[in-house]
Amino acid sequence: MAAGQNWCLQCGAGAPGSLGARGWRSAAAVAVAVAALVLGAAAAGYAALSKGTPRAQVVTRTVAQTPPPATPTTTTPVTPGGAASTPKAGSVPGLGSAKPPKIPLTAITPKTATPGKTKTSTPTSTAPAASTTPSSTSTGGASSGEHAGASGEAESQSAAILLDTDAASTYNPYELPASWFGDPSLAIDGDPTTAWTAQVDPTTAPTMAEGLLIDLKSKQKVSSLKLITTTPGMTVQVYATKGTTAPTSITSPEWTALTRSEVVKKKHARLTLRDSKKAFEYLTLWISKAPASAVGTPEAPGQVSVDEVELFPTS
Repeated sequence: MAAGQNWCLQCGAGAPGSLGARGWRSAAAVAVAVAALVLGAAAAGYAALSKGTPRAQVVTRTVAQTPPPATPTTTTPVTPGGAASTPKAGSVPGLGSAKPPKIPLTAITPKTATPGKTKTSTPTSTAPAASTTPSSTSTGGASSGEHAGASGEAESQSAAILLDTDAASTYNPYELPASWFGDPSLAIDGDPTTAWTAQVDPTTAPTMAEGLLIDLKSKQKVSSLKLITTTPGMTVQVYATKGTTAPTSITSPEWTALTRSEVVKKKHARLTLRDSKKAFEYLTLWISKAPASAVGTPEAPGQVSVDEVELFPTS
């Protein structure tokens, strides 16, 4: 072995004194290693025990508190030459002892002031009056006045007599051609834009002899007849009968004349009827003369129209 060599590289033998000199070092190294292992195991066991039963960590924090707001001080106005006065409860500084306004619990109805008067009055709502039909309109000069005198007074009716849809028919006692007449139901359909028409015979114009017959279906008292026509100027007369059938001629004594022959001067007319206290079953609006504007010519004959007829009962 070379100088300073402790072990033989060929056989592994140690130099004299090498084993004694190195023995304590090996034992110390082993002891250190064992102690390190023991300390490591103890540390691992402690860590395991600490992890299994964790303890709540108490954290103490110091929170800064906001000081309470200072109570505002009310400056009491000082009256010159006098002592300071303390405002009363409910008073507003600077406004004296004014009390807060009271809120009404119920709505107040405004009152209407009458000009020139200091007294106010609450307007009173008035219910609308029942609808009434205007009083009779004069259509035939003196004759209409006589009718009004015969009835005693102009009567107001609230509603017209309700007629069946087939209550109206053409009254044609002289058997004029049926093609000269329109649909009579259009005169009682409640639509003034439709009308029953009657052609004017050019050979006898302006004389006419036909009418609109109305079947009341039962005996009823009638006080007035309202007429709407687009051919004002025609001459009409109202007849009535108590019989269950209409007479075959306008000259029959079974007919009772409820008006005189009169000229319808306006598109809207109201005829006051005589014998309004008597009940009749049939009425006819008889047309005896056409207006000059509806005469026409033999090539283009004219016609008269009855746009709407309403009958009003005796009140």
